[in-house]
Amino acid sequence: MSMSNIPWEALVLVANYLDPKTLAIASCVSKPWCSIMSLDHLWVPLCTKHFPSLTHLRSAVPTLAYHRLYNLGFTSTKRRKPPPPTPKITLQNLLFIITLNTTKSAPVTIIKPGAEVAPDSKSLFRFDFDVRESNMWLKFDVTDETRVTWNVVLNGFEGVFTMMDCKGRGSFFSSSDGWFSAELPVAGCCCGGGSSGMVAEMRLAMREAVGGDGRRVGVGVLSVVSWRYVCVDDGLRYLQHFLEPSH
Repeated sequence: MSMSNIPWEALVLVANYLDPKTLAIASCVSKPWCSIMSLDHLWVPLCTKHFPSLTHLRSAVPTLAYHRLYNLGFTSTKRRKPPPPTPKITLQNLLFIITLNTTKSAPVTIIKPGAEVAPDSKSLFRFDFDVRESNMWLKFDVTDETRVTWNVVLNGFEGVFTMMDCKGRGSFFSSSDGWFSAELPVAGCCCGGGSSGMVAEMRLAMREAVGGDGRRVGVGVLSVVSWRYVCVDDGLRYLQHFLEPSH
């Protein structure tokens, strides 16, 4: 028996067990096969499973066949921007170096290996460093002449990127605290033209807070679109454009 002479009942029975790709291929055999492989009852569960948000379109256009609805969803998904690749560098590959400097105080520096840095519970690119044990930091006062620098270094000093180099107090919380921010350049733009849509932030708490939880330096990267901290992977993908030798 040739394929064209297979009883339609048998084709319908077999079609119930076929995946979308096989159904589409089988529909190209002949017009009868196309009619059978396009039956709504075959495509309803496929649409519901893979593209549930599109099933409501049938209420707007009742004549829209489910196999066409599935094809619309499949084509739209393929055209969407693919998810970003996993960053090639990790926090363990980085070294955070933060320096405060004024004309009235000796410069103070904190060096923090990325392996010792833990993102917050939401895995955001936001980190706090405790400086209570450093006598130099305890004596430092934030003034209008304060210059803050935040560098991120790739292990072995194979690359370095300056996240921030600002002078002035910026916004401040008390006489010895400060908040600084700097717009970050577009990744891969050597001239710094344009905006990446991200801002580097540094928060200084130089006084001991009530309860002893004070004298901390916090850094992070904010998105100016959502005004929220970017996730760790997004921050790492951004940094690798400047730190990796291949870039």
